Amino acid sequence: MSDAAQPTAAEVRAAAEAVKAALDRHLDAVERRTGDDDPDVYEAFNALAAAAEAYDERLYDRYDEVTPFEIPGADDSLPPYAGPEEPNALSVLIRRDYAVAEPQRLLAQAQRITDLDPEPDEAERTAPVVGSSVHAALGVLFGEYEPDEIASRHKEFGLEEGDSTLWVSAAEELPEPGEWLSTPFGHADPQHVVCRFDVSAVFDEEELEDDLDEEDGPHTAP
Repeated sequence: MSDAAQPTAAEVRAAAEAVKAALDRHLDAVERRTGDDDPDVYEAFNALAAAAEAYDERLYDRYDEVTPFEIPGADDSLPPYAGPEEPNALSVLIRRDYAVAEPQRLLAQAQRITDLDPEPDEAERTAPVVGSSVHAALGVLFGEYEPDEIASRHKEFGLEEGDSTLWVSAAEELPEPGEWLSTPFGHADPQHVVCRFDVSAVFDEEELEDDLDEEDGPHTAP
């Protein structure tokens, strides 16, 4: 970074004062909290995270130093729960990503499934040939197996796992039959999520970096 773009000493000092004010605001909100999901605490937390990040950036740009602590950003957590206190229903929302890593394996597996059914119906007669169409093969695969079985056997089907997430969302009552089928994921409200479980290779990479840092021993900041 050029000298012209560097923050001034006064700007670094102002950022430090903003952190102090955010700390006071956060502590005040915590002391006056009205429950586990108090929105004032949530807002004060986000403000503290933003102030700490701004100070850290200015400190590094000006003095080539960093702070010894890290505050997770707002994107790392769910918003305060605002759903029913006593849920009478729940929705389980699941997303799993796969890459078609071995198309020929996928095609062969789908063809094997099709060969076990010697009497296809009329719709299957007019469908693409599974042995030559990945689109048709995926339809056969997911029509034959439950999603959990595909998840446990994905390599066998020529698939490679990507990210996945599961949200458990609370509701007052079950929707009317067929009410959300046209847009099944269009009404997911993060504030109604009771818990969520995420799986991503990025977590493994972060853990590996942490392990490598521990093996390297103490080191100076960049």
